[in-house]
Amino acid sequence: MAKSQNAELVFVPLGGVGEIGMNFALYGYGPASKREWIIVDCGVTFPGPDLPGVDLVLPDTRFIEAQLENLKGMVITHAHEDHYGAVLDLWPRLKTQLFMTPFAAALLEAKRQSEHGAPQIPVTIYKAGETFQVGPFSIEAIAVSHSIPEPVSLAIMSPAGTVIHTGDWKIDPAPEIGPMTDEARFRAYGDKGVLALVCDSTNAMRDGESPAETEVGKGLRKVIEEAKGRVAVTTFSSNVGRIRSIAEAARDAGRQVLVLGRSLKRVIQVSDELGYMDGLPEFLSEDEYGFIPRENLVIICTGSQGESRAALAKLARNEMRSVALAPGDTVVFSSRTIPGNEKAILEIKNGLIDQGVKIIEDTDALVHVSGHPRRNELKRMYEWVRPQIGVPVHGEAAHLVAQGSLMAMSGIKDVAQARNGDMLRLFPGASEIIDQVPFGRIYKDGKLIGSEESVGIRDRRKLSFAGHVAVNVVLDEKYELAGDPDLVAIGVAEADAQGNDLEDIMLDAAVGAVESIPRQRRKDLDLVSEAVRRAVRGSANEVWGKKPVVTVFVTR
Repeated sequence: MAKSQNAELVFVPLGGVGEIGMNFALYGYGPASKREWIIVDCGVTFPGPDLPGVDLVLPDTRFIEAQLENLKGMVITHAHEDHYGAVLDLWPRLKTQLFMTPFAAALLEAKRQSEHGAPQIPVTIYKAGETFQVGPFSIEAIAVSHSIPEPVSLAIMSPAGTVIHTGDWKIDPAPEIGPMTDEARFRAYGDKGVLALVCDSTNAMRDGESPAETEVGKGLRKVIEEAKGRVAVTTFSSNVGRIRSIAEAARDAGRQVLVLGRSLKRVIQVSDELGYMDGLPEFLSEDEYGFIPRENLVIICTGSQGESRAALAKLARNEMRSVALAPGDTVVFSSRTIPGNEKAILEIKNGLIDQGVKIIEDTDALVHVSGHPRRNELKRMYEWVRPQIGVPVHGEAAHLVAQGSLMAMSGIKDVAQARNGDMLRLFPGASEIIDQVPFGRIYKDGKLIGSEESVGIRDRRKLSFAGHVAVNVVLDEKYELAGDPDLVAIGVAEADAQGNDLEDIMLDAAVGAVESIPRQRRKDLDLVSEAVRRAVRGSANEVWGKKPVVTVFVTR
């Protein structure tokens, strides 16, 4: 394809750059007035306690929604939630051709079947090693190692040059599943010339190299062989290689495996259909649990991030119908702690310790390795690819800056520090941020998706701090109070420091507010409503020190 006049190549992240999670990248080629776009990855992040009731956090895609006629496709690099978790929710807004590997497509379909009302999305399947056309871009999928089956990097080719978008990767000399990172293909692109390397920064602050997944298998085997009672291992449900490592370690130690947790069972079913579970003994069902001697059992379960409804949390609270742990059993955390989840994980660990269960994590034994490249692996990638421009992505500010300085020290002359919402021009000329586009977060809240305001999160947050008071004031035909107002308080303190009923105090304030307004002015019902609202809030604040949300109804 020939270069069109005034054509530019731009990179626009709408998520995942300046944060970990919610990866969503746009590449655009063409003149500024008529760029053609592709999306790479469409991920979610998970809500913290500051988002009460919210199910998922999604990238705000207003920018690309405004130019759907120029959107040519969406390519998913792998099936981790932070890379594909928003597809079912955002595809109905984007309605563009979707490209996925067989494993990612099968996992999406399994997820769709478990979510009522989820859209049926046509998927174009691609595999590592294949090249396919999406709009103005020719894209080769390059095999890499990561903590999930079938991850790929993308060589995104256009008349402007080749961009290597790494996705999530590491250099694993002995992966449990799937091919090794394809050094020969990266080197071949380096020899031809690479315009830009858009690269994973997750472990850019960690020296050395990540240990191999097979080493984790040996570490797990040692833990399982030395354990006296049951061993429960919790890990990310999508880490099929780790599930295999645990199952093989259990088999070699003469133990049978029980799987607990819906998402784990879903991933295992998909993996089994695609042949990733071949050669393993069949897993037990929960009904068989009681018949297996303690020393012969390994449990693989969800809940490594402290999720309150996951299997491990239920075990910690002793809430499972047919499965329980006992003193002398062992729980292994074969995972890392995602920042923000520390408190929830600690709560689960304490619950287990109270039951007499021994805890083992990656500081005690080699039971987990990251799926992302450390500094030595990053340097090897730079040597293979030799890009003109380096763009750190997939990380918080500290990770991005750390990789940026490593790129510069490694001889990459043009290092571009972009953040969500930046439009980074990669061609022509030196890299440059040429524009800012709308970006942000939207929220999945039950069956609805919208802004903080539109789905009511802001008010819900206020309610969680100081509760809600509803007041119903009825005025007679002479605009006098027709009896005491009705007042209902929810989530509000019951009494003040002296033991006086807070509802009575607020009720007196409401009556006082109405009576302080001259009768002629009470015809303005909005004025009465606002006066009562302020008086009730003020009286609560005076004795309690907090201002509840107050709703007032005035009728005549």
